[in-house]
Order: sequence, then C-alpha cells, then structure tokens
Amino acid sequence: MVIGAAVLLLIASFLDIYSIDGAPDSAEIPSLWGSGSVVLGVVLAGVIGAALVVVNRAMPQPKKVAGLDLGQFGIAFTVFAAWCALGNIFDPAGAFDNDGGLDNIGAGIGLILALIATLVMAAAAVATPLLPALKGTLIPAARPAAPQPYGGQPQGGYGYPGAQQQPYGGQPGQPGQPGQPGPSFGGQPQPGQPQAPQQAQAQPAGDFSPFWFAVPVPRPLFAEDGSPTPIAELAPGTWYLAVEQRGANLVAQTQDGRRGVLQDTSGIQRG
Repeated sequence: MVIGAAVLLLIASFLDIYSIDGAPDSAEIPSLWGSGSVVLGVVLAGVIGAALVVVNRAMPQPKKVAGLDLGQFGIAFTVFAAWCALGNIFDPAGAFDNDGGLDNIGAGIGLILALIATLVMAAAAVATPLLPALKGTLIPAARPAAPQPYGGQPQGGYGYPGAQQQPYGGQPGQPGQPGQPGPSFGGQPQPGQPQAPQQAQAQPAGDFSPFWFAVPVPRPLFAEDGSPTPIAELAPGTWYLAVEQRGANLVAQTQDGRRGVLQDTSGIQRG
C-alpha cells in the first residue's frame, strides 16, 4: 500500500495544481512541481517517508538513527505530507486569494490525487506496527539449515570428529570405509560383499582405541558397577566418546563427563 500510494503521488505531481473556473483549454496551469511548498511539503516528504518505511521493512534488523528506527521517521514524513496536502486543498492559492481577485481558483486534480495518495500512505505506515499481519519483513529471514539425515556429518558441537563416518568395527582398506558399503556393528555382510567376519566381532581389548560414535535411536547408558538403573540416555544426532570396550559392550562418556556402559551397540555409527 505504501509503495502504491507513493507511485500515485508521483503521478499526481505532474498534474495541474490549480483548477481555474472559466479557463480555456489552452491555458497553461502549472503542475505540483511549480510550487516549492507543495514539492517540499507534499511530494518529496511523501516519497521520502514511503522510502524509509519500505527500507525499514526490507531490513532483517531495523536501522536506528538518533534512537529511532527508519520506520518511525518514515511514518512522521508521511503524516506530515498528508497534513500539508490537506492544507493546500483548503487554500490552493495561498495568500493571493486575500485580495479578492482569485476566488475562481480551486484545487486541481494534482492536489486532489496528492491528498488521496498521502492519506493512504500515512494510514498504511501508521497501521504497519499496529497490525500483526503487516509487521513481517518484506524479505523473509534465511531459513535454518535443514537437519541432516542420520549418518551425515554434524557441523560442530560436542564430539564432532571431523571425519567421514564408518560402521563400528570397520578396518581401513575394507568395506566400511567412506564411500564403500559395509555392515554396522553386529550386522551381517550384504550379498556380493567380501566376507569379513572380523568386522561383526568385538575388537580385542588390547587393540581398542577411543573413538567417537553416534546411536541410531535413543539408547540407555548404565552405570559401570552393573546397576540396572540407567544413568543417562544417548540421543541420536550427538557424538559420544567410546573410552573402553568390555566384551560386546562399550564404556561411553557423555557431554557432561559421565561414564557408563552402552549394552546395545547394534547399528551405531563410528566417526
């Protein structure tokens, strides 16, 4: 509405400023640009106000000048332009009509359209911060990155290993490396793949090295003393550190430094 009103105001600025009764069709009547007070108080004030409102709406964060954002300055300009346009409608000839010789001069089509444009502009600008439907920015904020499917690399955070994932138990040069299919921990090789039974078995305790891993579904973490009550729950999408292997179980460390036993290691992804 503000942009449309500003366009209408520009069009009106090139139309007649006066309406003279009995004037011939050949009479040259100036446009709004022929009056300095109308140009400054109505045309330019209205266009500048509309521009400030639109720019403020287009910015993700409002720009402040002297403690006020651009939208508030724009509202003030549009209201001022409407006020000046109303004054020119009532007294288009200004002080010249005091001598009694200019009673036949009235407001031209340019002044009338300018008043309509500035009134619409001011109303839309004032209503913008008041109506919820008008408060949104013209350019929507960038959407957050879509969550990556499980198994994709996270962009930082606790336990980010900074390397391609491979199934737990995979060895370099064998299936399970990045770009090669391979079974997950405790799974079976797929048809057509080289048989690698060692990958489905737990690593010997003496060959264990700490590694980062993620779980496909929430998994309980039990105390190291064998208590049946879980001390924490591992959540998908978060990397955890495996610090020790006990048979088929892993001793994992959570974000807050707690250690516990992960009894169900099926399907985990190794970082």
